[in-house]
Amino acid sequence: MRVRLALDWAPNANHSGIYAAVKHGWYNEAGVDLDIQHHDFTESPATKLELGKADVALCSLDCLLNYRSRAEPLPVKAIAAVLQDDLASIAVLESSGIERPAQLDGKTHASYRACNKDATIECLVRNDGGKGDLNFAYPDQVTIWNTLVKNKADSIWIFMNWQGVQAELAGVALRHFKMADYGIPFGYSPIMIANEDLNTDQSAALKAFLAATAKGYAWAAAHPVEMTDILLEWVSEDDKNKPFLQAAQAATSPHYISTMTGSWGHMESEKVNAYLKWRVELGLDSEPFAVDKLVTNDLLR
Repeated sequence: MRVRLALDWAPNANHSGIYAAVKHGWYNEAGVDLDIQHHDFTESPATKLELGKADVALCSLDCLLNYRSRAEPLPVKAIAAVLQDDLASIAVLESSGIERPAQLDGKTHASYRACNKDATIECLVRNDGGKGDLNFAYPDQVTIWNTLVKNKADSIWIFMNWQGVQAELAGVALRHFKMADYGIPFGYSPIMIANEDLNTDQSAALKAFLAATAKGYAWAAAHPVEMTDILLEWVSEDDKNKPFLQAAQAATSPHYISTMTGSWGHMESEKVNAYLKWRVELGLDSEPFAVDKLVTNDLLR
């Protein structure tokens, strides 16, 4: 059974369970011929799914909602959550004097045009008592180094388990504003999405794929040190730094497994519903989507 998996970014600790399952041969044991398609910036993972170039794609719940909201909706569903917790933050330099989101009014935020991220940041600022009046810049690359460090921007959206760790090891002191601290619900990210209309063979292939993947993430959660050596084989040359990967993996491993089920991949309908209602309040949707139309845990074992 061939499964083509389109990743959302360059190899990183969010993907560790996949690489662990490859290393241990668990996909082969499950009869899955896995084709990993790394992110190439020419087509989004969801676009690859839409064009029939992938069977499973990684994206955010926001991106899934954008595809389901089109005039001709893409018939896809979330089939698993990669992470159980929100590891993103809005980061500023500690030396900037910005101590709370409300102080971002009138400041420059370097954005990478991801699904509804700008609206989320404006909401975060308003929820702290500000106006949500930011200046958005869209550089070709959004990194800590070419934005905050070079004083080209005052804030950026980062993932604390990756860019945050990089900054800490480089001695760049950051202050983090986390979404949950300012009333913004967690929209599962990344998630795995697939076509909702599956025949029997396709369902069997995805169930086998997810079972092997869950085994990989369970192993990565329990063995963060050993996982670093596997991740080292996959990451880009720029990221082949073992102390960094050890720290990044240690920061990520605790967030793979659901406390509700004790297993990987599960999505809680209450959390999804809270996020959907928040999107309506923000004006992104006219009415909340039905949770069961967007996510399913049925393919998880």
